[in-house]
Amino acid sequence: MTTIYDVPADSLISEVAKELSENKKVNPPEWTSFVKTGVHKERRPENPDWWYVRCASILRKVYMDGPVGINSLKTYYGGKKDRGTNPEKFKKGSGAIIRGALHQLEDAGFVAKAGDEGRIITPAGKSFLDKTSNQIIKDIPELSKY
Repeated sequence: MTTIYDVPADSLISEVAKELSENKKVNPPEWTSFVKTGVHKERRPENPDWWYVRCASILRKVYMDGPVGINSLKTYYGGKKDRGTNPEKFKKGSGAIIRGALHQLEDAGFVAKAGDEGRIITPAGKSFLDKTSNQIIKDIPELSKY
């Protein structure tokens, strides 16, 4: 059985994002066209479908590292803030984006709360990601022979 560990992350995230947008499992909030993804960013994302990509990335991260909390996801999606002549400093990513994406993934049935420990992947979410990985590995001839 093919899992997410057998395929490249960028291929998996782009394919899952496409599935999420086509099947209307998640819907971007109205404020997504105006918001930055963190304090460390200077501009909003250039990709108009960035919400689906972020949801797919969060879903993959919960699968790999679960149970995972919002604070650890904020750290993962953070980056260096350019402070002019001062040295750069690490800043966390936006918690509202992560919370919103997790709520939508919970409503879709892919993620569930694990008490105080954070979020875990549900069997439906694991099946969804594994099926998508299986489709991707069939399209990549170098990987399908393993």
